[in-house]
Amino acid sequence: MSTIPATEELQGRGRRRDWLGDRLLQGLTLGAALAALAAMGAIVWKLVDGSGGAFGKFGLAFLWGDVWDPVKGVFGAGPLIYGTAVTCAIALLVATPLAIAIGLYLSELAPRGVRGVVGTLVELLAAIPSVVLGLWGILVMAPFLGEHVEPWLHRNLGFIPLFGPPQSNGLGVFTAGLVLAIMVVPIVASISRELFLSVPRELEEGALALGATRWETIRGVVLSSSRAGVAAAVILGLGRALGEAIAVTQVIGSGFAVHTSLFEPGDTLASRIAAQFQGAASNLQISSLFYLAAILLVIGLVTNLVAQIVVSRFEFQRAGAD
Repeated sequence: MSTIPATEELQGRGRRRDWLGDRLLQGLTLGAALAALAAMGAIVWKLVDGSGGAFGKFGLAFLWGDVWDPVKGVFGAGPLIYGTAVTCAIALLVATPLAIAIGLYLSELAPRGVRGVVGTLVELLAAIPSVVLGLWGILVMAPFLGEHVEPWLHRNLGFIPLFGPPQSNGLGVFTAGLVLAIMVVPIVASISRELFLSVPRELEEGALALGATRWETIRGVVLSSSRAGVAAAVILGLGRALGEAIAVTQVIGSGFAVHTSLFEPGDTLASRIAAQFQGAASNLQISSLFYLAAILLVIGLVTNLVAQIVVSRFEFQRAGAD
């Protein structure tokens, strides 16, 4: 008896299953992509629709308006945009070198037994709820900064307007920036560590064999090979800082003005939305809060676009060098 017909029948069934599996996989992935686009479109439509009233009344002048008065129905986002920019700048200035140093230590310098413990502890920072971190900021960080750090900075660097008279309670833009830095560190550190580990070991060993020191190897091989990814990780951390609301609301104080001193209280876009949306007194105030959300969304989209451009530019330069 010949087994060829049976074999052909089994192969035909296998091909049909493969074809159905391919179609199912394609349908699921396409549906997921379309769902993401639909969600993004729904968010944009809601923000545009909700902010229409405020945009129609204030126009683009809302971006630099310096008054937020629900009683008189006058709203502006200038100090909020300024507060968002300053707190995020503080967070990145503090978190970036710390995160890169942590990533380098865990990937290049730490003993094998230490890497797992320290790496896990750093990643656990990302798991702390923002409200808990904000509460810790109120009870521990703010008093310490107000009693020790801010007075010291004012005594030694008070000739710089950024370090004006300290606040007795420690609540202000400076404290908010440091809290955001704690949130940004685990994101940038984890991504940086994986990037550094992905650098081919042969390149590092070759540099060391040619007489390069450990620092020269890290600077010329590890950081040079992964700088595009590190830049993208920093911008991803910036996105985390931009959208944080609860912790910032707890530690930034209560102020709506542009101050040169980092120790003064202030506010951010996300913090103002979280603090006032539920208790908004008028439709115009609600619309103005939607306007703030739309501004924050545009900033986030621009940030991600910049990240893609940075990565593409570095990849193009690497391809040209190769």
